[in-house]
Amino acid sequence: MCGIVGYIGDEQAAPILLDGLSKLEYRGYDSAGIAVYGDQGIKVVKATGRLKVLDELTHGGSMLPGTTGIGHTRWATHGAPSDINAHPHFNKDESIVVVHNGIIENYLKLKKRLQSKGYEFVSETDTEVLAHLLDYYYEGDPLEAITKIMHRVEGSYALGILFRDHPDELYAVRKDSPLIVGESGDGNLIASDVPAVLKYTRDVYFIENEEIVCLTKDKITFYNIDEEEISKEPTRIGWDMEAAEKGGYEHFMLKEIYEQPKAVADTLNPRIKDGKIVIDELGMTDEDIRKIKKIFIVACGSAYHTGVTGKYVFEGLARIPVEVDLASEFRYRNPILEPDTLVIIVSQSGETADSLAALREAKARGIRVLGIVNVVGSSIAREADNVMYTWAGPEISVATTKAYSTQLAAQYLLAVKFAHARGVITDEELAGYISDLKKLPDQIELVLGCKEKVQRFANRYLAAKDIFFIGRGIDYAISLEGSLKLKEISYIHSEAYAAGELKHGTISLIEEGTLVTAVLTQEELYQKMISNMVEVRTRGAFVMAVTNVGNQEVEKTADFVLYIPKTNRYFTNSLAIIPLQLFGYYVSLGKGLDVDKPRNLAKSVTVE
Repeated sequence: MCGIVGYIGDEQAAPILLDGLSKLEYRGYDSAGIAVYGDQGIKVVKATGRLKVLDELTHGGSMLPGTTGIGHTRWATHGAPSDINAHPHFNKDESIVVVHNGIIENYLKLKKRLQSKGYEFVSETDTEVLAHLLDYYYEGDPLEAITKIMHRVEGSYALGILFRDHPDELYAVRKDSPLIVGESGDGNLIASDVPAVLKYTRDVYFIENEEIVCLTKDKITFYNIDEEEISKEPTRIGWDMEAAEKGGYEHFMLKEIYEQPKAVADTLNPRIKDGKIVIDELGMTDEDIRKIKKIFIVACGSAYHTGVTGKYVFEGLARIPVEVDLASEFRYRNPILEPDTLVIIVSQSGETADSLAALREAKARGIRVLGIVNVVGSSIAREADNVMYTWAGPEISVATTKAYSTQLAAQYLLAVKFAHARGVITDEELAGYISDLKKLPDQIELVLGCKEKVQRFANRYLAAKDIFFIGRGIDYAISLEGSLKLKEISYIHSEAYAAGELKHGTISLIEEGTLVTAVLTQEELYQKMISNMVEVRTRGAFVMAVTNVGNQEVEKTADFVLYIPKTNRYFTNSLAIIPLQLFGYYVSLGKGLDVDKPRNLAKSVTVE
């Protein structure tokens, strides 16, 4: 959530800040601002709305000359979106300026204390407390002031800070909110995420919790909370700027939908060797796997939906009991975590606050944690006992597609490997599952060929008020994700239900013309699903079905049918989700909405 960019070097800072912030728009925001240190001191410009408003106000940054600066895109938490509440925030004499991602949990207590000492506040934000608190402790040494506030502030934060007394320095610090440092020949940068710095460098440092960094134009120095200098090694980013650009597609979401065959192949192929599944990064022997008595899959949003699928796959293939938890609920329900339990944390960004908290809860209880993440060097990747990267590449659109598909693929690999290690499947059956997995990228490519058919159908439902998705078994998990894809980018009310639950209340919502999307990929459940389709159709629903090639019987009940290739029943989600992603995309497009940046949403949710 939100985005931070900072630059210090030989070039003009403002255009670099604006460019970097534009690469972080996908994170979600409602206002933006930049602060630049020039000959006239520190100047700030900020504005509500899209980044283009700030760009126009500053004439592309030319109105703020200077070679040091910080910028921010804000997603409102404390205080409504407004120019005043937008970052950066000054102290009382405008000698210290701060940008902040995260939430200061004890800000009211700190604010009252500062007000009692004569400090006046102009915004409703928790961030302004930091600017005044820095002012209170600052006695000429920025590092000392920063460490003092770190001891007194509770919550999460990534900060970029400029001090008027130190014109050749830029400071940054993090706790539970992502922050990286980029090192380039023309200067050095800070940012919330890699795309903001890729234009300038591929060498980045991942800042750990309670670490501070001081940047000059030709030097980067890291400190711990005790003000002791520490050394860090940079990470070379493997993908280039082109991977984070639209590449001729109208939207990132459509580009990323079409990148799924390659992304899934990149997740699967390196781990299939000589007819076996080899996951070196798992760090577990077959004996270790056989000792596992229970698995918890913990995640948020679409990643949680992959876990719902994962439960069916792990239990069906490996015969290991699985619980799937929303990360935001996991630690608050005091879960029973017994020895020989494996906790799997799934997150695209690797920075999801609730998922990270769940990871720490599990580790605090001595439970082994495996992270399935996309972003190399992210917090979950670093803190988990082992990490399985999905290698999806940068995903810019807020509505996830290829990251979701690669998370599924990672769980398929794990489930098949666990099943074989535990002796549940034979060598011959293993070969069959591997064969089916290797076919998935080409089959996804084939399903993408339904694009025009889906678009024509989607255009009929641009004015829909309510849409329902139904399925049984794994098809219920697919329905959850299909419904989420539609609602988050089209703003149409959409719900997913286990089809057998319709008669327990939900069917009362079906009326003439209501669209019901039925997913039927599990052959043993065809007849029960067709019965559910008849139930809604007789009450006036229009039924769209997604089913396997060859299931002609469904045409007697459905008004519109999309077919997917046959695959192993455990892997059907990877194919059935494609037309549902396309449907959500084309409904949003037809309504003229901002597909890549839906309202009120953020790509990486780094606060609870």
